[in-house]
Amino acid sequence: MSQDPWLQNYDATCRLAQEIAENIHERNRQQRTGGNPAKINMTLRASLQKLKQNIAQLRESLLRSSSSRRIMQSEADRRQNLVDDLVTRDRQLNATFRGDITEPEPSRSTLMSGGGGASGGGAANPWLINESEETKGLSFGEIKQQQQRIIEVQDAGLDALAAVISRQKTMGQEIGNELDEQNEIIDDLAHLVDKTDDRIRNETRRVKLVETKSASCGMLVVIVLLLIAIVVIAVWPV
Repeated sequence: MSQDPWLQNYDATCRLAQEIAENIHERNRQQRTGGNPAKINMTLRASLQKLKQNIAQLRESLLRSSSSRRIMQSEADRRQNLVDDLVTRDRQLNATFRGDITEPEPSRSTLMSGGGGASGGGAANPWLINESEETKGLSFGEIKQQQQRIIEVQDAGLDALAAVISRQKTMGQEIGNELDEQNEIIDDLAHLVDKTDDRIRNETRRVKLVETKSASCGMLVVIVLLLIAIVVIAVWPV
């Protein structure tokens, strides 16, 4: 699995900061021994400018990744902390370069100098790195391996999350299809109910019409019978 481009750029920026720290240490050593640090000062100015640009690019890239949800919020927060640490180191390096602050006491010089150091002598790099308890005692390679393991675990979590989301999407589509079928059935039932209601109304009107006609015929029969009775009584001899 290839490493995330953002983390690759972060590692490169960290190495640049370490190189700057080495050069500042070497520049100060030359000043103490009466050497001419003009050339190394030019290199340091260019490197400090490059460091500032790299940090800005890391910040912008992190903002885009976080806004587009390409990384989890926990990972975005972790990377923001890494960028904040780089910003602090950049300020410390600039202050040390200008002579506003002195170099800290020696600590973990092997991590910064890779063993021999850029100074070429026995002096160790005194640049101090603020780090967590989890990385103390680890070499730079071991820290990278630890970061890679963390990334692999996060990738596995993202894959599992993607699988869950995919299943939920499939379930949502199936539920949507089922709802469409149910809606069609409901529409058919509503149409059938409307037709049945119209038929009931028509039959009711017919029944009322028949009842009205039946009542009229009955009255006519009664009237005819009464007329016959009157005629019979009139002609019947007394």
